[in-house]
Amino acid sequence: MKIGVIGAGFVGRAIAKLAIKNGHKVMLSNSRSVDSLFSLRPMIGCEIGTSEEAANFGDVVVLAIPMSSINSLPIKVLRDKQVIDAINYYPERDGYIDEFETQKTTTSEFTSQLLHTACIAKAFNAIRMTDLEQDGLPKSSANRRALPFSCDTEKGKKIVTQLYEEFGFDSVDAGPLSQSWKFERGRPCYCVRMNKEQLEQTLASTMR
Repeated sequence: MKIGVIGAGFVGRAIAKLAIKNGHKVMLSNSRSVDSLFSLRPMIGCEIGTSEEAANFGDVVVLAIPMSSINSLPIKVLRDKQVIDAINYYPERDGYIDEFETQKTTTSEFTSQLLHTACIAKAFNAIRMTDLEQDGLPKSSANRRALPFSCDTEKGKKIVTQLYEEFGFDSVDAGPLSQSWKFERGRPCYCVRMNKEQLEQTLASTMR
């Protein structure tokens, strides 16, 4: 699978490294310049490019940018793409956004409205990247860590489940994008190590 990653910070680089380790081709991009990424090509083994080039490159495109940068996305290039939204909202970084503070919508529904023709899956946002790189275990390992995702399409669910499995994690379907608030920042399972049964129970009992 070819994966374009928009954002080359901790999140983008961690996902890129694990994807490459599992045989995928990856292009990393950021908002500065391709030159600022030159060391990542030999270090990680990825391609580098602009956000437009990464969006064109990927069969799947991962969004790994601050919420405050959401309007910089190449919307036209992301048309009809399968997108994995790993974005979290932090008001101290992104500024006050009324839609999230008043819980009128989820971060992924907001992204879906912006990229209205793209297929959005919310994933990789509820784990610290150091843990993502270190906590993966073979399938059927005892007490294997589980990660949540939300998506409205079967294709998107299959892609996220495949990547979680390859990276060494069980997956838990939290439902459609409208339910992705259950594992956003500040929720009981956010960045907390849980196995599949524990995560399923926590998601089911989480109140808005």
